[in-house]
Amino acid sequence: MTQTKQTKTSSKLAQFGKYFFHTLFALFVVCTSIWVCMVIWFQQPLGLIFSIFLIVVWIVLATINLGFHFTQYVFLRHLCNIIYCLAFICSLIGYFSISARQDRDWAPEVSRELSYEQHGNLVTLHNVRNFNWRSENDYDEKWENRTVDLSKISGINVITSYWMGPQIAHTLVSFDFENSAPLTFSIEIRKEKGESFSALGGFFRKFELSLIAADEKDIIFTRSNIRNEEVYFFPIHMPKAEMRALFEEYLLTAKELQQTPKWYNTLTSNCTTLVFDMAQAVSHHEYPSDYRLLLSGYLPNYLYDLHAFSHAWTIEQWYQHAHVNPKTENKQLTSEQYSALIRKDLAP
Repeated sequence: MTQTKQTKTSSKLAQFGKYFFHTLFALFVVCTSIWVCMVIWFQQPLGLIFSIFLIVVWIVLATINLGFHFTQYVFLRHLCNIIYCLAFICSLIGYFSISARQDRDWAPEVSRELSYEQHGNLVTLHNVRNFNWRSENDYDEKWENRTVDLSKISGINVITSYWMGPQIAHTLVSFDFENSAPLTFSIEIRKEKGESFSALGGFFRKFELSLIAADEKDIIFTRSNIRNEEVYFFPIHMPKAEMRALFEEYLLTAKELQQTPKWYNTLTSNCTTLVFDMAQAVSHHEYPSDYRLLLSGYLPNYLYDLHAFSHAWTIEQWYQHAHVNPKTENKQLTSEQYSALIRKDLAP
């Protein structure tokens, strides 16, 4: 009797293991099929029609595989599994062989790459953007050279621009100088002409990575006054040596992107995570990992908790004082006027 019970128990365990494996493999097929179809959709090899055809073929392959997977046709089941796995491996090889490029037909605002020359404290930056924006499609294109003295860095500011709700914001970093105009860095996608940002596309090697150095009247004004995003400007406490080191990290990033183009990634290589990585590299203490580095709209709260700016105000009061839009409603502003206004009333 005991042996019979043990046999039944072993049989049930074996059956459970079999169904668990089949379910796990079915889940693998579903998840990988979604991934492959998304890759095809965003990459669109050989155009839209061919991409749709490939997606249909893949869905049919996955459906046939799942159909045979839960049948008793062992040979066909194994054959379909092998064919599917080989097809998925080929798709992985194809995906990871897609190289970022520098020779696309870029949108004008990202058409040039930042470069620089450094001689001691003096850095001359080439292709600093200083467009005059009237609307998103109406602007005067202007690129210029700027020379800054790294020994004269006097402040650093984090700007968050909200474009899709309170959880997600674009992060910019602006440097103040004692003897020259502020300079703002922005890590963003390098759009082609006619292309627009897609958070989903950012997961699938849709966009190259771009580093823009720009005048505040260009790159912050565009968001606050042209796109009507909600923009906040926070002056950050940071030792002067670390401010300089962070500026030089931006220069190194510009040099690396010139030599080897890279992909933007919505999760791992975006405007916030890359800034965090650079700040971590130059800091003398470890910044804790936090979900607010991914939900970048809450980055100011994270910085507040780190005492990166004064606690004489609550974080709610900081948001009120740091709000750029009410300060810059007048669009007829010079660069100097704009930079002065966004810093107004920021001393607790």
